[in-house]
Amino acid sequence: MRCASNDGAQHFLSAFSDPEVVARYADGLRRFVPGVDALHRMAGLLLAERVSEDAKIFVLGAGGGLELSAMAQAYPGWRFLGVDPSAEMLNQAERTLRPHAARVELVQGYIEDAPPGPFDGATCLLTLHFLNEAERKRTVREIHRRLKPGAPVVTAHSSFPQAAGERDLWLSRYAAYAIASGADVEQVRKARAAVGASVNMLSPEEDENILRAAGFRSVSLFYAAFTWRGWIAYA
Repeated sequence: MRCASNDGAQHFLSAFSDPEVVARYADGLRRFVPGVDALHRMAGLLLAERVSEDAKIFVLGAGGGLELSAMAQAYPGWRFLGVDPSAEMLNQAERTLRPHAARVELVQGYIEDAPPGPFDGATCLLTLHFLNEAERKRTVREIHRRLKPGAPVVTAHSSFPQAAGERDLWLSRYAAYAIASGADVEQVRKARAAVGASVNMLSPEEDENILRAAGFRSVSLFYAAFTWRGWIAYA
């Protein structure tokens, strides 16, 4: 689920070279991201509103293969191109996607390593918060460049108010949810500290503006869960 190439993301990307971390990835994701399985289903439904039954879908940040698996099961005519920089996460994706391997191509790399398309639709889930603002803007523009006119894109990542006082409150809620969901308290403490210190967070308003500036239109919020937001927009 990572696609970043900027230096600020490398601390997080390095963790996904550890086979033990990757093996625990899906379980941890469900403890930290409210409704993540429903998010994957909603992403497919939003794409299906606009794309054909034999659509080609671009998935940026495909490591692990969870959203790819959900969409491949629900839409048996779709074909997919997934990109992720982590070889270990892509190995996990290959295992997860074995029943659908004939319809999925996986590429190790970043946005610039993705073919030009054009694609019928795209997703970028739980990924963009690893990018600083400049790299995020560039990446969103590159996604837009790879889509057919009018094609849908679904994005979702950590995005919450960044004003003084509000940021710490929302980070505390992020941690509280994970603990209430059964995550190890010390692991949560470390995750909260790492996110607070290193992840490049923007406010929802700033994230929406980045989508619009890249050329996407009709940007609409469809998912909001504590520190997480998701949008549907069209090229």
